Amino acid sequence: MASLFTRIVNGEIPAHKIAETDQYLAFLDVFPCAKGHTLVIPKQEIDYIFDMDDALYTGLMQFAKSLAPAIKRAVPCKRIGVAVIGLEVPHVHVHLIPMNSMADMNFGNKLKMSQEELAETAEEIRAHLI
Repeated sequence: MASLFTRIVNGEIPAHKIAETDQYLAFLDVFPCAKGHTLVIPKQEIDYIFDMDDALYTGLMQFAKSLAPAIKRAVPCKRIGVAVIGLEVPHVHVHLIPMNSMADMNFGNKLKMSQEELAETAEEIRAHLI
């Protein structure tokens, strides 16, 4: 059975997309730790990040790095935090989280954002992409 993220890649489930290439997709987390919390995934369904081949892994990190400045401009913060946990969805994903303190990386505290707020945030981030 396809993962939730593969279903997003396939267009079966809607997402607030930030950026996309032939190999990678970035979209907003619908249960964010902070406004602008973005998930970056390879389109290929791989469960564990260290099972990725070097080229795909490096490309994923470069893609994530290319998005961080736009997120930071759209959601002013001190840093864009990066986390890879990989237990909640069996598909590699990198969390990019705007943060002003360590508390902003608390996965136990989720913001409640409406679909409209998520759509506005995605548009704000996309407007800052180079």
